[in-house]
Amino acid sequence: MLIIKIVGLAFVALFIMLLLKNAKNELNPLLALTAGALIFLIMIEPLKEIIDFLQTISDKANLDTVYIGIVLKILAIAYIASFSSALCKDANADSLATQIDFSGKIMILVLAIPILMAVLNSILQIM
Repeated sequence: MLIIKIVGLAFVALFIMLLLKNAKNELNPLLALTAGALIFLIMIEPLKEIIDFLQTISDKANLDTVYIGIVLKILAIAYIASFSSALCKDANADSLATQIDFSGKIMILVLAIPILMAVLNSILQIM
């Protein structure tokens, strides 16, 4: 199972981080970043399957693929911002983590504008 690989990798990284906790504290954020990147690489194939599934569903439902693309971009921004923010917090850079969170939220709002406009237009057409 894929989750066993991911949890195993995370536990190995955690074990190494705990071993290095007293000796080289500067390596912990780098190790966390490396483990996170490896986990992301492991997850690329399942992500492709999800994207293909969403494309198939949107084709069958005659949905505009632009909106599916926007939703996927919003999800990617949310996950990347969350991961980066957590990494900054682990490195005791809380103010940088806050800035990443804020920037991610603004980017999500900007990307959501076309979806909000489409919903508003649909409501106005009904009335």
